[in-house]
Amino acid sequence: MAKPAPLIETEGLTKTFHDGLDLLVLKGIDVAIYPGEFVSIVGSSGSGKSTLLYILSTLDTQFGGSLRWRGRPVESLNSNEVAGLRNRDIGFVFQFHYLLPEFTVLENVCLPAYRLRKYREDEIRKRALEKLELLGLADQAHKKARQLSGGQQQRVAIARALINEPKVIFGDEPTGNLDSTNARLVFEIFRELARKFHQTIVMVTHDPALAEKTDRTITLRDGLVVADVRNAN
Repeated sequence: MAKPAPLIETEGLTKTFHDGLDLLVLKGIDVAIYPGEFVSIVGSSGSGKSTLLYILSTLDTQFGGSLRWRGRPVESLNSNEVAGLRNRDIGFVFQFHYLLPEFTVLENVCLPAYRLRKYREDEIRKRALEKLELLGLADQAHKKARQLSGGQQQRVAIARALINEPKVIFGDEPTGNLDSTNARLVFEIFRELARKFHQTIVMVTHDPALAEKTDRTITLRDGLVVADVRNAN
């Protein structure tokens, strides 16, 4: 069977930060992310892993080389087209959940769908409840976000990331702010999303034990890919 086309692909990707002195952080990255993969990006502090994630997810559009989403170069898109791609096809889960504490859980999950304006309000709320049900949080829907535990709040953040049915979920250390029990729970949710629902997930992590449980691990060192291995799971 022919291999599917990449969802995301880079060629000679570079990134330089200009802060007094020029600092070359990414030094020519060639990677491809395929549909349904659960990919971890690892490396020591300063290796460029978060920088790579932000470029892959279009949060940073100032780079050299090429970044293609479904074959289309992101550098050829205008700012409105990039924003449309981000709202439509990308979900984010960060180390901190960034929920609005005085909003209900349901309201927080609905917010990206309100921005997308693809569905009616009643449909958005229905979809949000379905995502909360999937994550075992339907009974918390009408509580204020601040009333939930840290692990529950991060699961709400995952539901929020899923609301627009994104092509890819990007996680920047999504378990890094949690205790070990909740970190394992959140990771298992990601793994189930990938295996059961074929959700594409790209996650930066500092935890090698978690990285080994993903489908594939990309290792960066000093702005270069030094390993790209498929894990035995």
